[in-house]
Amino acid sequence: MRQIILTKVENGFWVVECPSLPGCISQGETKEEAINNIKEAIRLYTECLLEDGIEIPKENYEAMTLVV
Repeated sequence: MRQIILTKVENGFWVVECPSLPGCISQGETKEEAINNIKEAIRLYTECLLEDGIEIPKENYEAMTLVV
């Protein structure tokens, strides 16, 4: 299980990243497409780490909403 962050950017696309896996970023024209794309990116990212004998980082990200 991984935390992800979704951001809608100026061109209307959704950019999505997984903070606990540095550099694991994807995008999509819709939120659903972006989520599906990051699932695939996370899977490939972790497969590559395992193939290289590198430990998969633990989930260490926590998000919250703050009123200011």
